[in-house]
Amino acid sequence: MDKLNGDKQSARILFVEDDPNLSMVLQDYLEMLGYKVDHGSDGEIGFALFKKNDYDIVILDIMMPKKDGFTLATEIRQIDSGIPLVFLTAKNLKDDKIKGFRKGCDDYITKPFSTEELNLRIKAILRRCYDGSSIDKPIIEKFNIGKFEFDSTNLILESDEGQKRLTRKEAALLKLLCVNKNELLPREVALETVWGENDYFIGRSMDVFIAKLRKHLKSDSNVKIANIHGIGFKLEIEED
Repeated sequence: MDKLNGDKQSARILFVEDDPNLSMVLQDYLEMLGYKVDHGSDGEIGFALFKKNDYDIVILDIMMPKKDGFTLATEIRQIDSGIPLVFLTAKNLKDDKIKGFRKGCDDYITKPFSTEELNLRIKAILRRCYDGSSIDKPIIEKFNIGKFEFDSTNLILESDEGQKRLTRKEAALLKLLCVNKNELLPREVALETVWGENDYFIGRSMDVFIAKLRKHLKSDSNVKIANIHGIGFKLEIEED
């Protein structure tokens, strides 16, 4: 993983976009800022590049020939469940945004947008995902959740039934619930802490992640993520 060093961007970006003019402009702009950028002109080329190289963030157009952005995102997530994803699209439909977040995207940018906006969003995502995040800390932070042991540094949820590797956002959200065990975790606090902002679409995305965590923990009847309607969540653990 390339680290950010002060104001100098050194992250490696996979940029998949079929519009040649937009691709040329954005790639030149991002490289001028110091990013290392590989461009794919369709979904199949993008996937081949992803399998070949290591990236810090992926920026995907949704409407592409051969393989659309949603399909490509699904295939990328099967290889790396935690890499940050940003969708670019000319569409501004609620259903598309919800679908994008369900695919695990970290951000969603509607065309047209400014290059400065794109850069700021990339920096914010990299900061949330890498700078000072648990993956960079040498000290392992572990939590007991009923019969589970949760290693928040290595994103591992373990029980006698085996191990599950969580995505970074699943791990960040579960860690926040653990820190506030048996206490109310307000929705806005979770959104600001894990996603960096609070809006309707990201809120819907968080609900999807909560559902995934419930599924991961469902084998222990003493563990429950309660929904406090309209207010937040509570990780309830009954001690034996």
